[in-house]
Amino acid sequence: MKTANLNAIDPALAVLAEFSKVSQGTSQHINAMRQQAIFTDGALPARLKALAAALWGISARCEPCLKFYMLKAKELGATGAEIGEMLAVASTMGGCVGEMWAVKAFHAANPVASEEACCTV
Repeated sequence: MKTANLNAIDPALAVLAEFSKVSQGTSQHINAMRQQAIFTDGALPARLKALAAALWGISARCEPCLKFYMLKAKELGATGAEIGEMLAVASTMGGCVGEMWAVKAFHAANPVASEEACCTV
């Protein structure tokens, strides 16, 4: 994902490279684990693992996480149907709060469509 996209997800991510220097490279290590465990096809395709990571972001109520993983899942080829089913899991498991965070994840994956549909619910 491009740096400009990361900055749009959360302005704090603009200092990620500098943070990595002062934190003994932990960001680079986490990114390497992320690449291997999530963004590489294995028994599960990477797109589904990215959606699973988005579920974790929803559960933890980490908005930058859910935005990042939703965008990455789409980049990896997740379909609208796959996104919808995974967000249904988040809504079901989390009730009202889960639904709100699932809506935030949906908006992250579909910012233009979400703006067009504003206030039509």
